[in-house]
Amino acid sequence: MLKVLLKKQLAEVFKGYFFDAKKNRMRSKASIAAYFLLFIVVMVGMLGGIFTMLALSLCDGLVSVGMGWLYFLLMGGIAILLGAFGSVFNSYAGLYLAKDNDLLLSLPIPVRTIMTARLMNVYLMGLMYSATVLIPTLIVYWIVAGATVSNVLGGILFFLIVTIIILLLSCLLGWVVAKISLRLKNRSFITVLISLLFLGAYYFFYFKANDMIRNMLLNAEVYGEKIKGAAYGLYLFGRIGEGDWMAAGIFTAILAVLSALLWRAMSRSFLKIATSSGAVSKVRYVEKRAKERSAFGALLSKEFARFTSSATYMLNCGLGLLFLPAAGILLLLQGKTFFGALEGVLAGRPGSAVVLICAMFFMMLAMVDVAAPSVSLEGKSIWIPQSLPVEPKTVLRAKLSVQLILSVIAMLFASVCAAIALPMSVEIRLLVVLVSLAGAVFASVFNLFVGVKMPVLTWTNEMTPIKQSGAVAIALFSGWGFAVVMGGLYFLIGYKLGAVLYLLIWTVLLLAVSFGLLRWLDTKGSRSFATL
Repeated sequence: MLKVLLKKQLAEVFKGYFFDAKKNRMRSKASIAAYFLLFIVVMVGMLGGIFTMLALSLCDGLVSVGMGWLYFLLMGGIAILLGAFGSVFNSYAGLYLAKDNDLLLSLPIPVRTIMTARLMNVYLMGLMYSATVLIPTLIVYWIVAGATVSNVLGGILFFLIVTIIILLLSCLLGWVVAKISLRLKNRSFITVLISLLFLGAYYFFYFKANDMIRNMLLNAEVYGEKIKGAAYGLYLFGRIGEGDWMAAGIFTAILAVLSALLWRAMSRSFLKIATSSGAVSKVRYVEKRAKERSAFGALLSKEFARFTSSATYMLNCGLGLLFLPAAGILLLLQGKTFFGALEGVLAGRPGSAVVLICAMFFMMLAMVDVAAPSVSLEGKSIWIPQSLPVEPKTVLRAKLSVQLILSVIAMLFASVCAAIALPMSVEIRLLVVLVSLAGAVFASVFNLFVGVKMPVLTWTNEMTPIKQSGAVAIALFSGWGFAVVMGGLYFLIGYKLGAVLYLLIWTVLLLAVSFGLLRWLDTKGSRSFATL
């Protein structure tokens, strides 16, 4: 039974490799092989290659000064972070709050067997992520320092100890996430926040990595002495990879005790969490006057609720809503320096810096494509808005207004910041704001236009219309293309007109095209939507 349950858990993790959710059928053998080949290329080729280069840059310098333990401490720490983050959400969803908990618990299967299968699944996921760091770490060390029986066995034990640490952390963090999520009414904002924090941390360390490695190698002995004095346990952890059997024994004993405590704690809390339906607050009825809303207002509220209730929708179609205000704040802080540098480089094309800043805004605006999948997200329930006693154009305008409101607010903030920060004439300042807002209006109308023209209604997972539909792809790439065309045309011929006239022409053109597309949505688009 344990083998069957473990196979089921792994099949759920790799379901997308075998089953095409968009077409609602199994993939062909060639497609399955291609997906697994791509998985191997990404995990072994890309991630493995990155950490192999990192191991090569650290190992020789640290081993040569007798600090191989620091090399294992650094690489082991990276493996723990990657493995824990990679498996924590699998632990949260697959261990504590799995959708089939009720079904499995109703079968004549011991609870400990279900727990063991799910713990093994969490362990294998952490193992998969951490192996991309640990395997290059050990191979590079054995090549540089020389392979002996002691350090080979120590390296293997180090590998096992790291994976057990990842399992313990994943279960602990997954338990915390599960407990918090049961008390939240809207979990999507927490998911978005965690994802953004991870992306921010990733890019921060990515750009600082070279400086950090260089500083570490130059001051290795200083850092080493500090770690030995203030955190002796970390020193022993690194020594395991070098074949220190005393350190290995200490950590093995500690992890054995922690694993036993984990199993005991999970045995007591698993049933309670797995069968919990979340926090339900008691509400006492209080008579109050109901506020009547228009049909458009109700539809608009529904569209906003759909957007804010889906972390996938917000992350994939609303990322530009964060980038635009961030760009505006950056221009307030460093705008004059940035503008001066661009003007100096592009002295032969007066006004180029202003146009490039507007093009940069449009590049970020392309990542706001909320309207593109909005029709497709109705899916098989599209008959509901079609059957409502409202005109189809009212439904479409509600979908349009979500992106329009969000993007106009974000673009207004960014463009006003640019107008305040940059040393420009009054006419240029005004046109920067106007052309930016015209671009936001055009992007909203165009995205809904392609969404109506290219709907995908036969999906089983919302990832299909949000990330894999043609409408979203066209909305994203056409937005980037528009930014390139706008900036490129100025360099070719636009500079002869001057920045004021050039931006004015684009403002009028964008508003005119937006009006034409809006007319199409109100007429032919509405009829097309009504017959989907």
